[in-house]
Amino acid sequence: MILTVQGKPAYAYTGGKPFDPSLPTAVFIHGAEHDHSVWALQTRYFAHHGFSVLAVDLPGHCRSAGPALTSVTAMADWLAALLDAAGVQRAFVAGHSMGSLVALDFAGRYPERSTHLALLATAVPMAVSDALLDAALHREPDAIGMVNQWSHSTLAAKPSCPGPGFWLHGMNQRLMERVSASGEPHLFHTDFTACNSYADGLTRATEVRCPTRLIVGRRDAMTPPRAAKALAAALSQAGVPVDTVTLEAGHALMTEQPDATLDTLFSFASKAAGAVPTGVR
Repeated sequence: MILTVQGKPAYAYTGGKPFDPSLPTAVFIHGAEHDHSVWALQTRYFAHHGFSVLAVDLPGHCRSAGPALTSVTAMADWLAALLDAAGVQRAFVAGHSMGSLVALDFAGRYPERSTHLALLATAVPMAVSDALLDAALHREPDAIGMVNQWSHSTLAAKPSCPGPGFWLHGMNQRLMERVSASGEPHLFHTDFTACNSYADGLTRATEVRCPTRLIVGRRDAMTPPRAAKALAAALSQAGVPVDTVTLEAGHALMTEQPDATLDTLFSFASKAAGAVPTGVR
């Protein structure tokens, strides 16, 4: 679905079903150098089991017009504008990696618009090393290779995703290469700089008012589980109902543990919807 957001075309995948703003809405936000397709399994299930889905391409990423936004705060404001364009007042919001920072900032600054919040492979702060920032700016293929290697904890998750025979590393490599080739200059560096510069995460956590679930990978080398502890503590101290779910995976939760990620998200989002939509996977 193409929407006009802040005067420019923006793409949101709807999970293979027409978007219906009268249904509970689930929003999915991808990470750096990715697009909506990282949520393929999860979004299709949501869309076919009682939810309307908006899995966005952030500005400058594939089907959403650029330029890419340079700060997490700007991305959160863009998300609010996208919901306005879709006719959605409140939504369940899930974000992965950089997308988790966008979701957190959105839920903190627009607390009345989030029913429940899911933050996957998150860290506050989300520091990026100088070496990786330099590679992303000057040697993007090298940066893609490094991040692809660090994102996976195994050569081939069983039975793999979306089915046997799919090569997780190759799929992720080609996705990042495709996003890189979509026309936005130095996109990886822009994304990483936004993550590295975001200093408001713990403050935003004190402003969140909806139940929150952190989903972390036990073997995540990019955002290890310990990097989410300060965020969980800040949410808890603010009186937000928060829990942490740990999956046997690395950073690429949605592909290394697709069913576990889906089950964890769907059970949580269904509470926001008021009832568990029926259906058999």
